[in-house]
Amino acid sequence: MSSRSSSGRARTSGERAVARHGWAHALLTVFGGLLAMAAVSALGLWAAGAADLPDGAFAPVVMATVVTAVGGAVKLSGSAGDLAETQAGLTVIPLSVTLTGALVIAWGFLRPLRHRAVAGASELAGWAARIAVLWLLALIGLTLAARHTFDISLGNDALGELGDLFGASPEIGFTTDVPLSVFVGVVWLAGVLVLALLVSRGAPLPARLLRFQTSVRPAAYAMVALLLAYVVIGVVVGLVVAVTKGHAAETFAVILLGMPNLVWLALTIGLGATWNGRVEGPFGLPMPHVLDEVLRTPDIAELNLRTLSEHDGRVWWLLVVDVVLLIAAAFVMAARSPARVRAWQHAVHMALALVLTVFMICLVGRISAHFGLSVLGIGDLGGGLAGELFLRPRLWGAVGLAVPWGLLTGFAGALLARRVRRRGEVRAERAG
Repeated sequence: MSSRSSSGRARTSGERAVARHGWAHALLTVFGGLLAMAAVSALGLWAAGAADLPDGAFAPVVMATVVTAVGGAVKLSGSAGDLAETQAGLTVIPLSVTLTGALVIAWGFLRPLRHRAVAGASELAGWAARIAVLWLLALIGLTLAARHTFDISLGNDALGELGDLFGASPEIGFTTDVPLSVFVGVVWLAGVLVLALLVSRGAPLPARLLRFQTSVRPAAYAMVALLLAYVVIGVVVGLVVAVTKGHAAETFAVILLGMPNLVWLALTIGLGATWNGRVEGPFGLPMPHVLDEVLRTPDIAELNLRTLSEHDGRVWWLLVVDVVLLIAAAFVMAARSPARVRAWQHAVHMALALVLTVFMICLVGRISAHFGLSVLGIGDLGGGLAGELFLRPRLWGAVGLAVPWGLLTGFAGALLARRVRRRGEVRAERAG
């Protein structure tokens, strides 16, 4: 009886603690997340040269980058006078910005819940709802403000004179699909909050869900640690490249805008996955240059270990890095699991977690961009202006490869973790 009353008092005090934080802390969480995303976007775009965009376009471009970082849709539109037309489209998620916002919001969400063992479902829902309401309002304002139109110079040569003669100076603008962007942004926030609860060992769960934490939480933590490890390695390599080989501005732009896009792509390629793509015109993929070399072909190209090794044999190190980091992630998962979990169960958990991780990478890692100009029906008159870039995975092949990788590395990690003292072993020794 006393234990129930003490548990009830602890829960009540915890609910009061969350209530004390209330709307103020929720506002700080949302504001902090958006501010961090905007700062990373602005620095990355500045390093990429976007500060020189005409007509005050830099601030709207920063806001549009934040919108796309949470899965929002940005529509490109163009015009070039009565005798010309432009076509443009862009689909890409700047995952460096996405990751920054997710980490800040997850930290703000979990902070009032720390040092708790159990929390009621209504308490968690109420706390998440505060953040969601403020996030919704901020996202609506952000999507409405992320729009702009500016001119594109054709130069001072014959093409520029032709454009002036026919009044065909091209303009390009962008707007956001407000309903779709707001909906996807709210879904993104829900995913971040749920993943934060799954990853954090100290975050409380409703009593009905406690039985799932021994199988789900270690696997979720291991996958997040795996993805962050790849980002850290990519940042270190990028900094070394910036110091030793120059092009510092371009390298910092990649780090601040799209480092996860590159390193998580490398993770799937190291597993043996294949991506299809093509690069044409002024578009191009950032470092390393070998990606651009493989994809810049007349036809659709394959991007995998075989095609990359034909240009640079060092890409086989991706396979070695995958083996080491996946076994390390499996070891972390097993070390954080109760001692009663068997090795084959660790292998299954690792396989399921890796399948979901690869599936997520394939969804968010797609890239598509195109731009074209035609005058008097003559296509591609823009010469160096027209171009196309796309990169998409062979989804089910990549997901299928994740199964044996997860089973093998999960079993190996479980064997390595046998020498690590884990939860449940002390009680077993005392009983013996």
